[in-house]
Amino acid sequence: MTYPKDLLKQAIENDIANKKYNPMNDVLFKFIFGKDERKQVTIDFLNAVLDRHEAKAIKDIQFQNSEMVPLYDDDKLTRLDIFCVTEDGTQIDVEVQIVDKKNMERRTLYYWSQMYLMNLAKGGKYQNLKTSITINILRYTIFPGEPAHSMYSIYNKKTGRRLNEDMELHFLEVPKFQKKPVSEMTSVERWLAYFSNKLDAKEMEELAMNEVAIQTALDATAIFMQNRQERLDYLNREMAIMDYESDKDAWIEEGKNEGESNMITAIKMIKENRPLAEISEKTGLTEQRLNELKSML
Repeated sequence: MTYPKDLLKQAIENDIANKKYNPMNDVLFKFIFGKDERKQVTIDFLNAVLDRHEAKAIKDIQFQNSEMVPLYDDDKLTRLDIFCVTEDGTQIDVEVQIVDKKNMERRTLYYWSQMYLMNLAKGGKYQNLKTSITINILRYTIFPGEPAHSMYSIYNKKTGRRLNEDMELHFLEVPKFQKKPVSEMTSVERWLAYFSNKLDAKEMEELAMNEVAIQTALDATAIFMQNRQERLDYLNREMAIMDYESDKDAWIEEGKNEGESNMITAIKMIKENRPLAEISEKTGLTEQRLNELKSML
């Protein structure tokens, strides 16, 4: 079912008035986690996700240009959400993904590879390659049966021996967070609770009291919302997300009404990267409609 834009806008504005914000809105996320003045928030979050404590804890980070120059002129431009480098040279990319476009596993591998190769100039030594880490905060699930926080690397299939520590691919599947007393939460569970928006005002207050960085994040959110332009950017982004999800639901319903077989065939052929002209001839759907469908997959 689709909703008029004025109703969507009113719903979002009501949430803002009630101080119910979406911390995974990428405009707000970058304001909180991508600024030098609040880099301690990012450091605390990274240490929680990477399980770095005491001597191994990250002490400092430097934010980098999030646009990574392609290796070749015709390569795809990579724009990361948050890109930072720790004091020991470890490179970390933090991504927030609201909509499941069925490509996150490959996308994070691509981002990781771009970071990993950054330090290898032509004729350079492999010893110059730096540990590279991606952290993906997802508002959907992609690994059924796995815990809310999972980490992937390269291991020997038979022995389980890890090849090296140069690769870490972390996934935080926020919907998998299960509420529990704040006192019983691990550090990473507290961050999952923050991103989940499942806590009421009293629980969020207790969470902030137990995690200073989360309190700082909440304070930054209040500052953000007081800025007219920032607030407008947030609102527009929320509307775009809701429009997408609403349109996607409409496409599914329309697919049932038009004939499930044609829609299923079209989706299958799109995923196989078949030419749109071929798909159109096969299914009877126009190329314009196929392009719209493709953008939602």
